[in-house]
Amino acid sequence: MTILTIIIGALLGVLLGFLLPTIPYTASKYLAIAIVAALDSVFGGIASNIKKNFDLKVFISGFFVNAIIAMILTYLGQRLNVDIYLAAIIVFVGRMFNNLGIIRRYYLNKISQKFNKKSEK
Repeated sequence: MTILTIIIGALLGVLLGFLLPTIPYTASKYLAIAIVAALDSVFGGIASNIKKNFDLKVFISGFFVNAIIAMILTYLGQRLNVDIYLAAIIVFVGRMFNNLGIIRRYYLNKISQKFNKKSEK
């Protein structure tokens, strides 16, 4: 089910990329920070699902609230002429790598368990 959702989302993203106009330069920072915040939420959701403590309400609220707050920080940074969005990028990317580490270890353990079962037979 998860794989099917990822494939559908990727295809939808590719189709929208061809159909929608190019993002203007002034909005590119906002879109970039929103994408990083959303990816952080997605990887966090996958990691919490692996840990067996996934909550859909927390995921959805985090997905949108993180993206909105990150865009607000970017806007305030532009108004103050300070690159505040870099702090948000560093935090989100750091959390993404932590969550990817959890996901990677889970699947590596799963694969190694399969190989251990096969070698015992």
